[in-house]
Amino acid sequence: MPRDAVPVGMVTGTRTPVALVAVLVLLAGCAGAGTPSVAGGSDGTTGATSGNSTVTVGASASVEAAPDLAVVRVAVETTAESAEAARATVAADAERMRAALREAGVPDENVSTAAFDIYPQYDHDGETRELVGYRAVHAYRIEVAPDRAGEVIDVAVGSGATSVAGVSFVLSDTARQELRGEALTAAMGNARADAETVAAAADRSLGEVRTVSTSNGGGVPVAFAEARADAGGSTVVEPGTVQVRASVTVVYELS
Repeated sequence: MPRDAVPVGMVTGTRTPVALVAVLVLLAGCAGAGTPSVAGGSDGTTGATSGNSTVTVGASASVEAAPDLAVVRVAVETTAESAEAARATVAADAERMRAALREAGVPDENVSTAAFDIYPQYDHDGETRELVGYRAVHAYRIEVAPDRAGEVIDVAVGSGATSVAGVSFVLSDTARQELRGEALTAAMGNARADAETVAAAADRSLGEVRTVSTSNGGGVPVAFAEARADAGGSTVVEPGTVQVRASVTVVYELS
């Protein structure tokens, strides 16, 4: 199942816009017969004008939210005398793990192969290397609701998984797009406030938007996770919050 179709549901809670705005104003000299040409910017943005007067501002904003998706990475591993024996053992252990996950309510479409390897192992202690067996590894990616991450780890390890590569708490595609929209809206508000300040300082009035460009800062938001065991010995993994940031550069006309 595509990642954005994972039935994990949106986590409710307060999303707090965090204004991240800096103002850098450059008031240029006059253009033409007494017509000021104003350039401004923030977040490292610079502005330049020609012809009609404009003001260029850059602003950014971020929105915080609880993650709505946990990605658990586990692997089933074994060593055997032959590649076929290693493959067969891993296949049996992996199927046992997947059956346990199904019984725990994790659908097959939420479990996908991340990597599969079978490779020879050698003893290098002597003058020549000696083949001692074959190792098979089947790694899986499991997507669940954040509050089920610890439970899924326990089920997987208790039914065949031999290692846990980690847990990531992220936003689903739908949630990330929604938060990005909120961050862009806040960034545009910040940009307009800056532009109005620049226009007032130049004794001008802010006009229409001429151009807008955006940036999201890159990367996928990931929450820091803290793992512990509860009183019963079960694994508890607690996520932090994730933050989606967006930046805009806006050119306004001045009148």
